[in-house]
Amino acid sequence: MAGHSHWAGIKHKKAANDAKRGKVWSKLARLIIVAAKSGGGDPSQNLPLRYAIDKAKAANMPKDTIEKAIKKGTGELGGQNFEEVLYEGYGSGGVAVMIEALTDNRNRTAPEIKKIFEKRGGSMGTSGCVNWMFNKKGLITIDQKDADEEELMDIVLSAGADDMTSNAGMFEITCDPSAYEGLKNALDEKEIPLQVAEISMVPQNNVAVGDVDTAKKIIGLMEDIEDHDDVQNVYSNFDIPDDIMSRIQ
Repeated sequence: MAGHSHWAGIKHKKAANDAKRGKVWSKLARLIIVAAKSGGGDPSQNLPLRYAIDKAKAANMPKDTIEKAIKKGTGELGGQNFEEVLYEGYGSGGVAVMIEALTDNRNRTAPEIKKIFEKRGGSMGTSGCVNWMFNKKGLITIDQKDADEEELMDIVLSAGADDMTSNAGMFEITCDPSAYEGLKNALDEKEIPLQVAEISMVPQNNVAVGDVDTAKKIIGLMEDIEDHDDVQNVYSNFDIPDDIMSRIQ
């Protein structure tokens, strides 16, 4: 299963557990603060803020917590200053890894991310070493039990999707970022449950992973990076066959 869709699915399951201990809320609050700071506190006029609020609502973040984060971003309430940082590197088997982070101290965050790479048999790279391998796309996944394939294909293609594939019990839909909101709204109107709905970095090509040991190291690396408080998103181009994935879960 390809890295972008498979990891998105793992993240979706992890989010429920993370929400229980507040970790995902803390990360989403940072995302809201940065979006509000750069584009204002009105989600109808600030698309990144609207997406951040949608993510927060999907994670059951309380309304007053969302509003407090917006006010911190607009300066109505005091708060920390976060900056967006992109880290890049390689995992076991030469897979590319790209990390989007929001940090208030890049001198702390960079060494910590580097240490995670090294602990899991990877290496942190220089700026630009892997981001050329990815394209920004809207990514939506839907459980196959929740939609008829032909009907879904008609809906998403009419709403501007680039592609729809079927893999490991999921439909994966990709689109240009400009078509994402319309596509998501079209699916919401049909009341089709969405497992993953986000603007993502999708790899142009995938790297096949042929053994369990390498697969364990890659998934371990992704999970450790995702667990870092400053990390918002982590992407990779690994392709782990279902038979190997079933042996490490």
